[in-house]
Amino acid sequence: MNRRERKGFISGTALILAFIVWTVLIQTVDVRPVGVNGTNVGFAAVNTWFHRLTGVHMGLYTVTDWLGLVPIAVCIGFGLLGLVQWVRRRSIAKVDRDILLLGGYYILVILGYLIFEMIPINYRPILINGAMEASYPSSTTLLVLSVMPTLLFQVNRRAKGQTVRRMTAAFVFLFSAFMVIGRLVAGVHWLTDIVGSVLLSAGLYSLYRAAVLAMEV
Repeated sequence: MNRRERKGFISGTALILAFIVWTVLIQTVDVRPVGVNGTNVGFAAVNTWFHRLTGVHMGLYTVTDWLGLVPIAVCIGFGLLGLVQWVRRRSIAKVDRDILLLGGYYILVILGYLIFEMIPINYRPILINGAMEASYPSSTTLLVLSVMPTLLFQVNRRAKGQTVRRMTAAFVFLFSAFMVIGRLVAGVHWLTDIVGSVLLSAGLYSLYRAAVLAMEV
């Protein structure tokens, strides 16, 4: 394992640990019943200040919600790539190892999402269609920041033309920035929900990337 791979594993692990610490802090620091129906919210002062600052923009929420289908389409696309390789090569063992690892990575991201849906840390600052919904970490932000970097990573590995790589990089950066800022400004999450998603997704992606690079040695 070379220095770059070790650095990837270390940074990924550090980010996951930071996410765990952040999750604990959310449940212990400045916890007050300022949420919907008097639900407790950690970092209450900061979260309520930011929520009042942005307000609620349901139109933006709807747009970013629908655009959440883009990373899902990316997952399906790579799933189909793996399936085609499996059929053509007549063995799952002959599917590109980075694609197999990517499938496992996507499953891990989905499991993380489901776990926090079943064990809500806190709830959204507003009702969605009259119902309370789990808010931490922001699932849309987690999905975007976990999946879109893998699109760029795979295109850089497989595409020969610089134009395709550059266009993909621009798309991934602009789309991801719009989605994260959009979820922040829409007012459907607390600020700490977005921060948690950034930490978790960055940690997971760093570990995936380091694992792929290490596998090639």
